Amino acid sequence: MFLIIGYVIILAASVGTYAVHGSLGALWVPMEYLAIFGLMIGGFVASNGPKALKATVAALPMALKGSPYNKALYVDLLAMLFEILAKVRKEGLMSIENDIENPDSSPIFSKYPGVTSDHHVIEFLTDYLRMMVGGNLNAFEIENLMDIEIETHHQEAHTAPHLVSKLADSVPAFGIVVAVMGVVNVMGSVGQPPAVLGKMIGGALVGTFLGILLAYGFVGPVASQLEQRVEEGGKIYQCVKVVLLASMNGYAPQVAVEFGRKVLYSTDRPGFAELEQEIKNRKG
Repeated sequence: MFLIIGYVIILAASVGTYAVHGSLGALWVPMEYLAIFGLMIGGFVASNGPKALKATVAALPMALKGSPYNKALYVDLLAMLFEILAKVRKEGLMSIENDIENPDSSPIFSKYPGVTSDHHVIEFLTDYLRMMVGGNLNAFEIENLMDIEIETHHQEAHTAPHLVSKLADSVPAFGIVVAVMGVVNVMGSVGQPPAVLGKMIGGALVGTFLGILLAYGFVGPVASQLEQRVEEGGKIYQCVKVVLLASMNGYAPQVAVEFGRKVLYSTDRPGFAELEQEIKNRKG
């Protein structure tokens, strides 16, 4: 939503202010628009492999959607982790074996559709719960493995914003290419009247205008939005990590989820009393 609002402001500040003293028709040079968009698509495809292209196309809708990482999601996550750890503390690690092997049909996981809708997070959680149930790894080994997996996920998630940012950097150059093509066309028409040449020169400069506007006003903000989503998305893995490690180190479920609450951003972090009351309500 904010991306669309920003686009409207950008168009109003650029094209809108130009329309006050200029003719919008002078900006309409269809072949230059076609050339710039063709260069953008061609350069993007030529620079990346199928995996990177697929990841970027899949990530683009995220720039238009609101962030799913909010206080309500983290309250659900911490309440779910508390319920899992409380069951382990009361009935033993083997009691959650069916839950982690079949999370879709688990009575615990099914209570929290907001969390389970992210299959990457559920896979991360169940994998390490499975290790806790069936392995002999200590907390230090688990923490090291978690850090490596989170870093790998972080690198993969950064693929889309990184590539879109590189595309934004290249668009002004594509605008210059189109402008130069227009100037070359003008040089071939030097015998025309000044009015005709002026229109042709103006049309050539539209390429430079469009390239810079697209780069910093449209493509760049998409890269920024994707970057923010990646950073927000990494926090949920850190939350799961510290809660499980706290539990492995012998802390009670109430204390373990407090570890997880503390790693959250202040804008998304529920208060101590708020979380405690929420957990009590759900237990009741």
